[in-house]
Amino acid sequence: MTDKIIVTHNGNFHADDVFSIATLKAVFPHFKLIRTRDLEVINKADLVIDVGGIYDPEAGRFDHHQRGGAGARENGIPYSSFGLIWQKYGLELCEGNQELVASIDAGLVSTIDAIDCGHVEGVATGISLSQTISMFNPTWQEEGDFDACFDQAVEFASRVLARFIASASGGLNAKAIVAKAIEDAADPRVIVLEKYIPWKRTVHALSTEALYMVYPSQTGQWRIQTVPVEPGSFEDRKSLPKAWAGLSDKALQDVTGIDDAMFCHNGLFIAGSESFESTMKMAEMALKA
Repeated sequence: MTDKIIVTHNGNFHADDVFSIATLKAVFPHFKLIRTRDLEVINKADLVIDVGGIYDPEAGRFDHHQRGGAGARENGIPYSSFGLIWQKYGLELCEGNQELVASIDAGLVSTIDAIDCGHVEGVATGISLSQTISMFNPTWQEEGDFDACFDQAVEFASRVLARFIASASGGLNAKAIVAKAIEDAADPRVIVLEKYIPWKRTVHALSTEALYMVYPSQTGQWRIQTVPVEPGSFEDRKSLPKAWAGLSDKALQDVTGIDDAMFCHNGLFIAGSESFESTMKMAEMALKA
């Protein structure tokens, strides 16, 4: 079988074309990549990414630089080549899970699209993944090979994309478990998980009462963690007792009266002890503080 010929532009590259090729590498086991702006080569290609001035997914054309662009999401973020490729192939890469496709678009694809298209509203400041990809380009002081650097960037992007998918999948699969824990909680203010799983978004979506999460650590001890007022916030619905701040081992044991208490973070958002029973005692004390 003849390998597909995929074309993207040569020279300086950005996150949208790099992640587009990384996505296609996960979809197609073999293809020939050509980086060029030669229209004769472009016209003969099976798939054309971020060059050519045409958006026609059925014809394998995925550019967004033409007049009028290639459309935008409901939230106003325009599509770059990565978003166009994700629309076409994301469902296949996520094994038919549309919720996972949407999660990856919201968490990764749309941000790269926004930066590439100059749509800065709602994009976090500081160094971005798009800037990181751009740094794979040779600088003006280097005699670098753009194509070789592009290949390195695609390899990096492939790993990032795979981990984004794994992380988003884990978060979605955790929803039902966290929802059941909320439903089964003896006290709606203290939610117990049998093992640690991502919980913040589900807890905020389903419970306004939850104050603390109790779960086992990877090393076998138990933890109590505060529920923030909203995902990403450093403000908690109810902090752990101030008297515990920064204490560990005997100092914390003396203050709490719990003989296997281990530590409490100085920020009062997480603490732990050796056993489940002791950690639940910590929760009881925190509720009364």
